[in-house]
Amino acid sequence: MKKMLMKLKKAKAKAFTLVEMLVVLLIISVLLLLFVPNLTKQKDAVNDKGKAAVVKVVESQAEFYTLDKNEDASLSKLEADGRITAEQAKAYKEYHAKQKTSQTVAD
Repeated sequence: MKKMLMKLKKAKAKAFTLVEMLVVLLIISVLLLLFVPNLTKQKDAVNDKGKAAVVKVVESQAEFYTLDKNEDASLSKLEADGRITAEQAKAYKEYHAKQKTSQTVAD
């Protein structure tokens, strides 16, 4: 029994040292610093594409409204008529404000 205890004491378990752990953490943090900004840029690009699609929907609904009612369409008229939602109107305004372009459909 004593021999087994002596062998266990002499046997060294292989483990990571503190320096190795710090190097791994450093590498992970550098990778995060590289990839996180790219993810936020992609999120902004997706939001811009979604708002561009909303712009097309609002403008086509404005054309349909003009054809149906024989009067100029506005965002408030389209909203009141149930052709677009408040979120779509807001996204339409935000898109044109960000792109610095003029709206084809008036407020």
